[in-house]
Amino acid sequence: MNDKSRSESYARSGVDITAGYKAVELMKPLVARTMTGNHSDDIGGFGGLFELDMTGITRPVLVSGTDGVGTKLKIAFLMDKHDTVGIDCVAMCVNDVICCGARPLFFLDYIACGKNYPERIAEIVSGVAEGCVQSGAELIGGETAEMPGFYPVDEYDLAGFTVGVADKSRILNKDTMKEGDVVIGLPSSGVHSNGFSLVRKVLDVENADLRTPLPELDGRSLGETLLTPTRIYVKPMLKLMEKVDVRSVAHITGGGFYENIPRSIPDGFRARIDKRALRIPPIFKLLQTRGDIPERDMFNTFNMGVGMTVVVPGAQVQDAIDILRDAGEEAYIIGDILHTDTDEKVVLI
Repeated sequence: MNDKSRSESYARSGVDITAGYKAVELMKPLVARTMTGNHSDDIGGFGGLFELDMTGITRPVLVSGTDGVGTKLKIAFLMDKHDTVGIDCVAMCVNDVICCGARPLFFLDYIACGKNYPERIAEIVSGVAEGCVQSGAELIGGETAEMPGFYPVDEYDLAGFTVGVADKSRILNKDTMKEGDVVIGLPSSGVHSNGFSLVRKVLDVENADLRTPLPELDGRSLGETLLTPTRIYVKPMLKLMEKVDVRSVAHITGGGFYENIPRSIPDGFRARIDKRALRIPPIFKLLQTRGDIPERDMFNTFNMGVGMTVVVPGAQVQDAIDILRDAGEEAYIIGDILHTDTDEKVVLI
């Protein structure tokens, strides 16, 4: 730690430079967990360096994704639990780039806070590091900005971005889709990181009991349920793409089924989703009941238990399910692909 770099004037304004140095020191062992051998610099420099391994790649295409955690952070503040939201931050980015068929290479985070509490910053980064380990990405850098007067002293925002790589010949092409293809669903871990403005309003989380186990949530507390981190699908999907002709993939985030699935369906086709096949977690039933939310709004806001959809040829569907299950995903069929002469690319039956 650089003890000589301290400004008393800056400290009086609310910014403690030395707290930033301490936070970096606490981060270093967390970041080290994510290293795969391609990182070329130590944390704390001006830029994160990454040496690109081109083995097996003829025409490399870089694929980037960026996102934040959103108002789910309010639950972390209320629970004073900060070691899982970093997983959400990574997941929202890497789950996007895998939809193109890209393997995430590295990740950078950005934490803006009202006051830099080094231990809390390290707790946040521990989640980011865990998300990177789960996705195979290296955490090669980031930024922590102390912004007194802009954020409350006990609050922060968290965002990040990832860069992945794919061989151009292996980038997923939804135009290969055919009638009779099958839609597979990969279960979500819960609400993930979308729709929390509605969640917070419906459940009045600022005034709710977040810690008492609830029978309607299978004995879990509301806070524990809502803070369950977003599932990361990268490694199972990479295994699937090695052996199956994946037509397209959709990450079910904000906008739910009605916004995200159509992005993975070409013109002239639609996905027919069987609602009866879906394995909907109890939290969604609780939200719908307490908020008197129409079914369409539920499917247009939340993932409803499906964090990712994958379209594969009908002849390969069992192989796909077996591969995903061997990789730890309880994948199952949720629909199929049909021709259509309308603009409606997804229909729930």
